[in-house]
Amino acid sequence: MTSRLRIAVQSKGRLAEGGMDLLKRCGLRFAYGRDKLHQRAENMPVDLMLVRDDDIPNFVGSGACDYGIVGENVLAEEQASSVRARELEVALRLGFAGCTLKLAAPQDGDIRSVEDLAGKAIATSYPGLTAQFLKDRGIEAEIVEMRGSVEVAPRLRIADAICDLVSSGATLQANGLKAFETVLRSEAVLIRRKSGRPADSDAIANILMRRAEGVIASAQTKYIMLNAPTDRLDAIRALLPGADAPTIAKVAGREDVVAVHAVCRERVFWETLEALEKEGARAILVLPIEKMLA
Repeated sequence: MTSRLRIAVQSKGRLAEGGMDLLKRCGLRFAYGRDKLHQRAENMPVDLMLVRDDDIPNFVGSGACDYGIVGENVLAEEQASSVRARELEVALRLGFAGCTLKLAAPQDGDIRSVEDLAGKAIATSYPGLTAQFLKDRGIEAEIVEMRGSVEVAPRLRIADAICDLVSSGATLQANGLKAFETVLRSEAVLIRRKSGRPADSDAIANILMRRAEGVIASAQTKYIMLNAPTDRLDAIRALLPGADAPTIAKVAGREDVVAVHAVCRERVFWETLEALEKEGARAILVLPIEKMLA
């Protein structure tokens, strides 16, 4: 009997929504019942465990789950302090829930660089990562651990600077802070143990990862269709962003025009379309790609 693949997923929040959306786009269908901690896939041997994000590395490391979807920042913080967590590895980068762990200090203060932190107090929800970063730079400073509202610490004179997650920077600005150093760039990742994984579970996971790679690639890819004058074909091909060799086909009743179809692996901007049009391209269509297997 094939064992079921157990995946730990954050129970609520941005990472939970992104993780569930990715799994559904990989073809999984879930039967939602009263159990808020467990979801069972109807069409594949996959079970989800819905837990707190900072518990996911421990669920995977202990073997309670085979894989987990978690923020890279959570994994790195756990690995900074837990031997078990160092036995975990990133199986796949998932391309959503991006953020940055940064050092920041008051805009009107005298802290402008990492070196200025020597002898200062730094408030953070990531004491392990912060301490390791400072150690690597040869800086001795006091770490003030906080569970939330880290950005108010300098204003309340709890700390001189902070190390916190930054998305847009609006929260820092609202609290009179300015980021001056990046500690970690993070996104959602799929994690697993480096060894000791059930073969059946790995086989199922490999299918899902292949699908996930296709979903991630399709989100960053567009399908472009256009008609091009034959004498401007080389110039038009050069403008197609990140395109593999495009498909060139004859247009019925025309010898001077060909149809060009291309999969473009970069963002397609209005400026790109306008440049194509200037070179003589007509009937330009840019279409989303729902699924792809490379």
